[in-house]
Parts: sequence; C-alpha cells; structure tokens
Amino acid sequence: MIQDYFTLAVRNLRKKKLRSSLTIIGIFISIATIFVLISLSIGLDSAVKEQFRQLGSDKFFIMPRGQAGPPGAGGAVQLTVQEVNVIEKVNGVKAVSYDTIGNAKVEFNDEARYLMIIGIPLESSEVFIETGFYKSDNGRLLKKGDTGKIMIGSRFKETLYNKPVKIGNKLLINNKEFEVVGILQTIGNSQDDSLIFMSIEDFKDLFNSKDRVDQIIVQIKSGQDINKVADTTRRKLISFRDVTEKTRDFEIQTPEELLRSFGTVLNIITAFLLGVAGISLLVGSIGIANTMYTSVLERTKEIGVMKAIGAKNSDVLYIFVIESGILGLVGGAIGIFFGIGVGKIIEYIAVNQLGINLLKVVFPWYLIVGCLLFAFVIGSLSGLLPARQGSKLKPADTLRHE
Repeated sequence: MIQDYFTLAVRNLRKKKLRSSLTIIGIFISIATIFVLISLSIGLDSAVKEQFRQLGSDKFFIMPRGQAGPPGAGGAVQLTVQEVNVIEKVNGVKAVSYDTIGNAKVEFNDEARYLMIIGIPLESSEVFIETGFYKSDNGRLLKKGDTGKIMIGSRFKETLYNKPVKIGNKLLINNKEFEVVGILQTIGNSQDDSLIFMSIEDFKDLFNSKDRVDQIIVQIKSGQDINKVADTTRRKLISFRDVTEKTRDFEIQTPEELLRSFGTVLNIITAFLLGVAGISLLVGSIGIANTMYTSVLERTKEIGVMKAIGAKNSDVLYIFVIESGILGLVGGAIGIFFGIGVGKIIEYIAVNQLGINLLKVVFPWYLIVGCLLFAFVIGSLSGLLPARQGSKLKPADTLRHE
C-alpha cells in the first residue's frame, strides 16, 4: 500500500514538472544554506580542537586584563619581566616565556609596510615557538645570542612586497637594519604570516619598551595538574601585584578555558546564521504548501473519483503528504550536493587565496542523513494542511466540480 502511495505521488509530481521544480528550489536553497553553515561550523570546531591538541595540556597563558586595543597598544594595565621572575619560582612550573608586541615601519626594496613585530627572549624561545607552531621553511629559527637578526612569516617570500624576501636579505625596521635568518612555514592567516620575530633585546632598543610584557606563556612540569599550578600562579601574582580577587588586573587562561570560550562564540555565530537560514526555510515551506493547495484544487474531480471507487480519507491524505514530502526530500538532496560544492569552494578560497587553514568543511554522515530527514519532514508538514483539506472533500461535491 505504501509503495502505491509513493508511485501515485511521483506520477502526480511528474505531471507538473515546472511547478514542482520551482517549489523544490525554495527547499534546496534553504537546505544548502543550513548544510554549508553546519559543515563549516563542524570543520572549524574540529580544526581548533586539533590545534589545542597539538598545543598540549601543559601550557597556560597570562595577559593583562582590560587592555585597550591589541597587545602592544600600551594599555593602562601592563605586565613586566618582574612577573615572569615571580612565576618561574612557582612550584610545578617547568619553563616561562613571554612576548612583547609592537608595530613598525618595515622597508624592503624601496617599499614600506607597517607590520607587527614580536620580541621574544631567545633563552626560552622553545616554549614560545612550540606554542605558536612555528617551523622554519627556509633558513633557521632564532637562537640564543642572535643580535640584529630576524625570522619572518611566509608572506614575505610571496605577496607582501613586489620582490620576494630571501634568506640573507636586510629589512629596515624603524630605520634600523636587520638580517633575515629564517622564513617560517605558512601558519594559516595573513596576519600571522606577516609577523617579524626578533630578540627581546633588539625589540627593547627598537621600541624603548623597557620591561613591558604583553603575554606570558607558562609550561608546567610533567605530571602536574595544570589547574592547580595556574591557581597557585594566580595567587602569587595577586600578592605580588598587591591586588585582590575583585581588583585583579590580569587574566590566566588554560587551554580548556580558551576552547570553551571559542565554543561559546562559535555557537552564537552558528545560531545567528541558522536563524537566517531558517527564514529561507520558512519561505520554502510556504512554497510547498502553496503548491499542494493548488494541487488539491486542480485535482478535486480526481479526488472524487478515487473516493467513489473506495479510497478512504486516509488514502488521500497519505498521497498528498507523501507528495509534499518527496518535494522536500528531492529539494534536500539537491541542496546537499549543492552545499558540498559551495563548501569546497569556500574552503579552497580560504586556504589557497586567503591563507586561512582553519576554515575547512566537514561532511559527516549524520549531517547528510539529518538534512535529508529534515527536508522530508518539513515538506510533509508543509503539505499536511492542504492534504487534510483534500481528504475531507465529499465525493458528490468533487464529481460535480468543474
């Protein structure tokens, strides 16, 4: 019996190919939008979790609280090397590194760019390098004792200047010459791939930053509980900086807290975008309902014939509901294929044109099946009211209908 319902539904849809196609468009656009947004969200979430997995669970970060603007902007609250010295003495701490950030005029081949410079202590640079996943592509990384030398991001050898920067070239930073000893592998976004790294001593001479620190990176000893070490560090800094828990002017973030914060932001963005997609889905649902109402009116006499030869109200109801469900299902299937194509295009542009490696799409089986079922259910529900109206028509009235 169910097979007969589907056969009749498909046959009826084929009779109205143009109308069915136009109705399907509304659904497939909605499902494609939802599919792309969710696949991008899943992909981004997976990529970030993988980054945190590579980072490991043995490091946490300390930054000034309430800093106005980006790091290096010189907000009212500042950390210094003195805090670094306090943290190094905390029980459970294995190593401490930090960075200080500034913006400078960088000249090469008679071209000038304003770029971000990062100063790091070379004696503890391993912790900083590991945290940023920095790897040398050409040349080498900075090492202890380097003076007047820098390592640069991958964009310097590609698009940052008209002429590619090579190992051994000199860059003029705030009118002071530095030699390039290393070019880093691509990180994944244009800002990170445009960074310049130098020793903290060179940075202080260049910016007169004195003992200012913009971020402290703490690595704990093996077997230690990161939350306990972070809590001990927090209490030590509160005492050293002569503040209370309420007036605390610094933030400590563990990987779990960073991941949780990112997840919250991602969920808010995804919910907003899905809300926009939901409006499109509502429009598509109205289109299906309109098509089914029109179909009921056009096939009034056909319904009368069906009832005259013994069809029940439920039979008519099932045929129309299945018909609208098929419209939704076909629209959903087309939307998924379209969404996969759009998602791959977005990923290609993000990775190859914008250099954003985190923006990748994932198409898990449950997302595909879920979207198909969702499309079928939405289609069926959209046709339910017209189907009920058609099933309640009286045979005598329908046979007299012109």
